[in-house]
Order: sequence, then structure tokens, then C-alpha cells
Amino acid sequence: MATSTPPDSPSNGVNRLKKELGLWDVYCISTGAMFSSGFFLLPGLATAIAGPSTVLAYLLAGLLIIPAMLCMAELSTALPRAGGTYYYLDRALGPAVGTVGGLGTWLALVFKATFALLGMGAYLVIMPGLGGMFQSGDGVSLWSIKVLAIVLAVFFGVLNILGAKESTRFQSVLVLILLGVLGLFLVQWFWFVFAELGVGPVRDQFTPFLHETNAVAGLIGTIGLVFGSYAGLTQVANVSEEVRDPERNLPLGMFLSLATATGVYVLGVFIMVAVLDPGELREDFTPVATAAESFFGWLPGSLGLILVIIAALAAFASTGNAGIMAASRFPLAMARDRLVPARLERLGRFGTPTEGILITTAAMIFFIVVLSAEGVAKVGSAFILLVFGMLNLAVIVMRESRIESYDPGFRVPLYPWMPIAGSLISVWLLIEMGVMPIVFCAAVVVAGGLWYRYYAHTRTKRSGALNHVFERLGRQRHDPLKDEFREIIKEKGLRDHDPFDEVIARADVIDAEEEAGFERILEEAAGHFARRLELDAAEIAESFRKSGRYGGLPIARGAAIPHFRSPQTEHSEMVLVRSRAGVAVSIPSDSNEQADRPNPPAKVNALLFLVSPENNPGQHLRILSHIASRIEEDSFADMWLKAEDEQELREVILRDERFLVVHVGHHGPSEPLVDHALEELDLPPDTLVAMIRRSGRIIMPSGRTVLRRDDRLTIIGDPEGIRVFHERYVSGSERNES
Repeated sequence: MATSTPPDSPSNGVNRLKKELGLWDVYCISTGAMFSSGFFLLPGLATAIAGPSTVLAYLLAGLLIIPAMLCMAELSTALPRAGGTYYYLDRALGPAVGTVGGLGTWLALVFKATFALLGMGAYLVIMPGLGGMFQSGDGVSLWSIKVLAIVLAVFFGVLNILGAKESTRFQSVLVLILLGVLGLFLVQWFWFVFAELGVGPVRDQFTPFLHETNAVAGLIGTIGLVFGSYAGLTQVANVSEEVRDPERNLPLGMFLSLATATGVYVLGVFIMVAVLDPGELREDFTPVATAAESFFGWLPGSLGLILVIIAALAAFASTGNAGIMAASRFPLAMARDRLVPARLERLGRFGTPTEGILITTAAMIFFIVVLSAEGVAKVGSAFILLVFGMLNLAVIVMRESRIESYDPGFRVPLYPWMPIAGSLISVWLLIEMGVMPIVFCAAVVVAGGLWYRYYAHTRTKRSGALNHVFERLGRQRHDPLKDEFREIIKEKGLRDHDPFDEVIARADVIDAEEEAGFERILEEAAGHFARRLELDAAEIAESFRKSGRYGGLPIARGAAIPHFRSPQTEHSEMVLVRSRAGVAVSIPSDSNEQADRPNPPAKVNALLFLVSPENNPGQHLRILSHIASRIEEDSFADMWLKAEDEQELREVILRDERFLVVHVGHHGPSEPLVDHALEELDLPPDTLVAMIRRSGRIIMPSGRTVLRRDDRLTIIGDPEGIRVFHERYVSGSERNES
């Protein structure tokens, strides 16, 4: 739609990342980001705090993250933008909170990726054939592990610079290796535990269930510690701008990933506790490898250990890779909003945020050098908990702001209780983690606040959706946030169930051959609507006028889209108007104070009137956005003016992958259509013959309509059905293949 874009808004389309990621990529990024330190390194540290109840801690953490996951799914389907977590906090709670959240989440992702690379180094130094290269006389050197982690950080940094698709291809390979080996091991482990060990020894390993001294407090603290193991579940939201069909692929990928991770975590940790000596497990940095040695004696040599290490390396590599990919999008997103230097917004020659990747990699190397593994795990999990709490709050703010252009494809169930529960869970677990993580979170909040106060405050003029909760002024004033969200709706496009094609197909058409004023056109269009709606023509005309006074009249490239929503209709309806001579339309002012003093009129050749149901603002905006996208195409104006009849005018609006024109010809692929009623034809699923042009007349078909030679059919449907229809009745390729 023709709306102004604020100078500090990223909605101008500059430096947009390519949409190259599908459902499998989403699943791999999310799953790969979870199966690393949380499974191959952290169980030893966790059992030192919670004892055998660590198994329960993993299960509860997986359940407790569900509210945060649901909230992230809603936000990411509404606002698929790079640096997702930062972007959501900024647009919901304002740039000050966005600055703190962006900095803190970037650090948390850096810590998680750093922890993964340290774990990868720990497994590399015990690899048969390689271990001797890194062991001194006193055993494995901590600095040997750190040097390996630094080398790996550089490797993954370079890989991410080369491109998101290249990085996710590598991610896919790693996840396939990981899941394949883990599947084999879980089957073998269960056989060993229940067939060879028996119930008695297993019961002894889990007695006492709680830690001898920490008891319940140890269990609760461990839930917070391992909670970060599931944080990868939502990392994919930070690359949501690069996901195709985000409204489907993001939530589905998250759900599948959580189910996979929770099952493997709980079963795997159960087996480690069952087969390893409790004292040794609590000091073990490679517990999975140690457990494997207990029951893979039937494999030749060190093959069992090697397989475990391969799986561990794949897991750590996928987390490190996904961590750099997700974290590097935060500097990019914040630079777009001028919260950090603008140079971080630039994309490199491979279309990736090169400077953000370099900064992220450098930070990882720094933390590898200065922090211990346990310190990295705790501070990373702490800020993730804080951010998850704020994200739950962000959903409440977005919903209560009532910004109509906030249009998520997935909505959190049990609202508002689910996000409220998610916020309380995050605060509770953070408090239970102890003093050091809380101090870290406070330090990040202070640092982010100071950066915003002395650097970013003067460079941004945005306000968050929180203002709408208190003021509720968004409906009748120019609002950059609403405009920005509308641009996102336009990028996402229509949903599968949106009735756009049907609305255009049944739209009335007014072809004004003579010059006419806007009021006359408006009254004629209102008369057409009055025959379909439970409103009289005068009410309809006044509703269009009122909408235009408050910015409801987008104008661009010789076309205007008057529109309003009404409780008196259950379906969207349109009237299309063409005026070759042009119609003078006043452009509304942006401010309420000047609403009665419009700008100089613009002459338009297309007026596309739209009325939609009051209770479905999202669908109304999606239809508007799709029409606006069509109008903005270079070919629209010329095709609109040259269209020969009503059917062609409708077809000008319809032109996309859901639309097809078929001429019923002579001895061609469409020959079988001749002299058959529509109900007799084997049409592809999800396709519809919307209009027929016959001898200069437009026919609205029914199932009994018989097709004649030289009929011109307008077909609408989903892209796959249109493709099949084209192959069957236009190109004839389907028939030729058979």
C-alpha cells in the first residue's frame, strides 16, 4: 500500500536477506542448536547439582519452555525479521528495551555457541588417533581444548560468511548424522540397561533420587541450568526473515524440534545415570562417550567410542554453526534501526551480514579464552530466561495494543494465561539459579541502558506497541509502527485460505468511459455494494468518505484503494472501477489536525473499492496488501488501461501463480473440454472456473454450464492445481507423458 516509510524504519526493503530456508532448514537449525552441550557435556555438571533427578529436570525444562516457544511462534509468524528476539522486544516494548534485549540475547547466543565449541574440543581430544596430539603427561590440557575451540570458531565464521544456504546445507548433514547415530545408540542403550543390567541395579543408581545435600533446591536450580539447552528451539526466529512461508514453517519446525529434543534428552540422560558411577559422572565432561564404552564392547576396537564422538562432534558443530548464524543477525537488525553503527547493516558479497559474523566470532574467541565451561553455561542460560520472560510480555503488549496490522499466522492458545505463566516461570527459574547469573543479567541491563541513553537515543524516533496499550490512539493517526507491520504483511502475502481470488472473480466492474468526479463514482460503487450488503448506499458512501479522511485511501501509480470494514458483512466484497479519463481523488493528510485540509488531488485511472468483515482485520489487510503489490508492478497501469472487457480487468488484478486463462480451442489440449458441463470434467483439486467469456458476454458459471468452442476460461486455484491445469489443458505435457 502507498504509505510513507519513516526514515528509521527497516521496512523500505533495503538489504533484505534472501528467503532460502524451508521447513527442513528450520528443523535442522532449531534441532541442531539444542543437541550439543545440553546432551554431550552438561549432564555431568547437572548431576553434580541435582543427582539422578537430573532426568526429571530435563523433562520439566522441556515442558516449561512451551509457553516461550508458543509466544515466539506467534511473534515470528507476525513479524518475520532478522534478529527476531531483538526485533520483537523493540517493536513491542520500545527501543530502550530492544537495545537491552538485543545486546543480551546476542551475548546469550554467543555464550551458547562458545559452550558448544568448548564441548567439541573436549570430545576431539579423546578421539582415538587424535588424543595423543593434545595430551600432556598429566592428561588432557584445558588449553588444548580452548585452542581447538578457537580454530572451530574461525571455521564456522567463514562458513557463515559464504551464505545462509551453504551454512544450512552443512547444518542438515550434521543433524542427519547426529540423529542417525543417536537413534542407533538409544536402541542399544535400552537393550543394555533393561536386558543386561536389570531393574535392580538401575533402581540402585537412582536411589536416592534427589541430590544428597541439595535436595529439591538442587532439582530446581538444575532446571534453570538445563533450560538453556532448549534455547536453540527459538534461535530459528532470529533468521525468520530468510524463511519461506514463515507462517507454516516456523511453528511447525519448532514443534517437531521440541518433540525430538525432549525425547532424546530424557531418554539419553536416564541411560547415563543408569550405567555410570555417580561420582565419576559428576566430574565427567564427556559423559556420553564414557557411557558408550560401558556397553559397546561388542564392536571391534574403539568403533563404539568413535561413533559416539562423531555424533557429539556433529551436535557441537551444528550448535556452533547455528549460534553464529542466529547471533550475527542481531547487529544487522539493530543497525537497521540505528541502535548500533549503520555499517553493521551492510551485506557482504555473499549476501550475508559479514561484519556481524566477524564481531560474533571475535566475541566467541574472547569468551573461550577467559571463561570456564560452567561459567559460560550459567550466564548464557540466565539471560535466555530473562529474555523469554520479556517475550511472553511482548505477546501480551502486541495483542492489547490492538494494532490491526499485527497479523500472526499462529496465535498462542489459552491467552493471556499462557504468556503470563511463561513470564512467571522465567523469573522463578532465574531467581533459583543463584546470585552470579542475576548479577550478569543486571550488568547487561545496565550496559544496554547506558548504550541506548548515550548513543541510540538521539538516532531513533520510534515508540513501541506499548504506547497503544496506554493511549489506544493508533486507529486514527499516522503511525510508523502500523505502516511497518503492513509492509511485513505485504511481504508475507496471502494465506492459503484467504478468499482473494473469489472476491475478485465476483467483483462488480464499472467502466467509466466519460470523465466523472470521485463523488459520482463513489455513489455508483455504493449502489453496487448495497445490493450485496445489509447497508444502504448512503451509509456505504459515507463509510468510504470517513475511511479516506483517516488514511484509509492508499494511492499509488494511478490507482486508489478506498476501503472500510463493516459488521454487516460476513464476506469481503469489491467493486472495480476503471476511468481512462481519470478521476481526481484527494490524498488524506497524515495528521488528525489536518484531516479536513487534504493535499492537492491526484488523478487515478483505477479505483478498487473493498469492504470486509469487521471481525477479520488481518484478512482485510492481507487482501489490501496483495492488491497494492499488484498495483506497484510496472505492467499494471498499461494492462489496466488496455483491458478489453470486465473479465480482462479482473484478470489484471488476479495475475499471479493462482490464476490462469484457458482458450477452449480447436484440436488442442483443451479440446476435451468442448461440449462438456463443468460438473462432468475431471478438474485438478483446488481449482475453479471462475468466469467464462463467450461471444463478448461474461458468464458466471455453475456446475451445469456447458463449455463451447472459443470460450475463454478464467481459472483460479492454488499454485499446484493451476500448474496441473496448465499441463493438462494448455501445454498438454501431462497427456504427452502418459
